[in-house]
Amino acid sequence: MKICPTCRKTYQDDNLNFCLEDGSILTVASNEPAPTVMMSQPRPTDPSPTFGSPQGIQSSFGNNPQYAPQPKKSSKTWLWVAGIIGILLLLCGGGGLLGLVFIASQTDVASNNSTPPNPPPTNKGTTFPSNSSSPTTTSPPSGNVEDIELSMFVQKFSIYGTTEMVGDELMMAAKQKRYYYVLVAPDTYSTADATVRVTVRNVDNADSSLGYGLIFHSDPDPLQKDYAFLIDAKKKRYRVVRHDPANETAVVPWKSSTAIRDGSQENTLEVRDKGSDIDLYINDQLVTSIKDTYGHPDGVPGLYSGDGVKVAFKKLAIIK
Repeated sequence: MKICPTCRKTYQDDNLNFCLEDGSILTVASNEPAPTVMMSQPRPTDPSPTFGSPQGIQSSFGNNPQYAPQPKKSSKTWLWVAGIIGILLLLCGGGGLLGLVFIASQTDVASNNSTPPNPPPTNKGTTFPSNSSSPTTTSPPSGNVEDIELSMFVQKFSIYGTTEMVGDELMMAAKQKRYYYVLVAPDTYSTADATVRVTVRNVDNADSSLGYGLIFHSDPDPLQKDYAFLIDAKKKRYRVVRHDPANETAVVPWKSSTAIRDGSQENTLEVRDKGSDIDLYINDQLVTSIKDTYGHPDGVPGLYSGDGVKVAFKKLAIIK
């Protein structure tokens, strides 16, 4: 038997994945673990909610956001059907990438200091560090470098986003504004006790209220937990969010940073796991640190692109 986490309606059909009342992802009503859907957050950015709502839609690679406009009642049937079609397509043509691709909606951020309505409660132990006024410049860490082949993220078709390799860059974009698209690496790659980095650029210097960047400490099935380190190069700002099965929650809200190169220039994002603490760097400058309260213990890296912005990724690597 399955149950809707939103309206609490139960269903006897175990093959049904979405609530027929509000489109939310159904959960198993017993203590037995939910079955894994093999079919992509993104970073990117997005597990198992309702398309067009704060919960988003689950497909074979990805994740969801929060504080999205509620869908009109008349559109719920279409959203549910779209989700089922996406899952069937991925089941039929899924590749070897063991991750998730997700897309979800979110309202535009009005300002750097704006607070979304009805924010979820914060668990004890979570920190929200502010941006350092004088970023510390350090050299990249040394160690064994494991390059991640970006071509494995390319999808032949997705109703949520586009991907293609152009030279050594992975071009990635959500198909709509105010939505984001997340790709997650296979579970053979772990960001625990490691440094993960990627080089990213906003190809057309387009506006993005959601940002784009690096997913880390992500549960590969299906982004039940993760963090996303995101930038908006046009406005020279960054933020950090986390994802759970139904929400995108700010860990560090939008902060301005002089470490970011603006326009369509390249920026290197780097996450250094130091056990209970995580240091976040932009172009070798420490911009903030967070406590690892929500990350998956053996999480994997991924990529996040929001707002229909074409983003170029390259040099995704793990250093241990």
